[in-house]
Amino acid sequence: MMPSPPSTSRSGLTGWLYVSPLVAVLVPFFLAPILVVLAASFFGSDGFGGLTPDFTLANYVEVLHSALTLKLYLATIKFTVLTWIFTLLIGFFVAYFLVFHVRNQLLAIGLFLLCTVPFWTSNIIRMISWIPLLGKEGLINAALLSTGVIRQPLEVLLFSDLAVVIAYVHQLTIFMIVPIFNAMARIDKRLIEAAVDAGASRFDILRLIVVPMAKSGIALGSIFVVSIVMGDFFVVKVMSGGGSASVVSAFYEDVGVLQYPTAAASAVLLTLVLLAMVTLILRTVDIRREIAR
Repeated sequence: MMPSPPSTSRSGLTGWLYVSPLVAVLVPFFLAPILVVLAASFFGSDGFGGLTPDFTLANYVEVLHSALTLKLYLATIKFTVLTWIFTLLIGFFVAYFLVFHVRNQLLAIGLFLLCTVPFWTSNIIRMISWIPLLGKEGLINAALLSTGVIRQPLEVLLFSDLAVVIAYVHQLTIFMIVPIFNAMARIDKRLIEAAVDAGASRFDILRLIVVPMAKSGIALGSIFVVSIVMGDFFVVKVMSGGGSASVVSAFYEDVGVLQYPTAAASAVLLTLVLLAMVTLILRTVDIRREIAR
């Protein structure tokens, strides 16, 4: 006599037990704060930090009709796109070198871990470390002056949009290297050898084999970089010397003057924009299917 299969209800209960730890973390620490911010965005303010539970769209109208909002979004998107381009280029070719040109796997792992060294220090220290390099009397200006390339120190190197992008690239390239490295490491080296035997050039191999098979890592790295830059204001504030701002800076200032409903509305709008950008990235590649290969 064959044993009866487990009931559907029991298997469903077992599935819920498996995900219950994740739910116990996500609900109070992720879902609940989002719902609170969403509710606060429709509240009124008494001007002294208090919230009045009167449903209103005035906060969204104020944010969307502000010329400053458009300016800040353009600045944030500019930093995001530039950081994404440079981190993608650096991250892709670093991962490509480690996977396909370092024959010793132990050495490749060691070089990969070396890429994480900057993360052994704090974010503030990493930004401060650029000041002796990019300042008017920094090493870069001193080298250019000593070689006669320039006659006056370049002021654009520090406390500028260029400095902001440099700091972002320095901090976030590792978020592009890791997923691309993992994606490339799954590529069968025999496929590359077969392409070489068939007469394919290195550019053809890169274009027709490596890039398509590493697109899941590119998509994941892009999501990490875009999300972090869109949600950051500290790097912009420090490295631009206050000369530039981001969207997050706006509702940080609103929180500072106790305008919580306006700050909440700005946060909700930024979340929607970020979700749209992430959705656009995910539409280019089915990450689950690519990872399952």
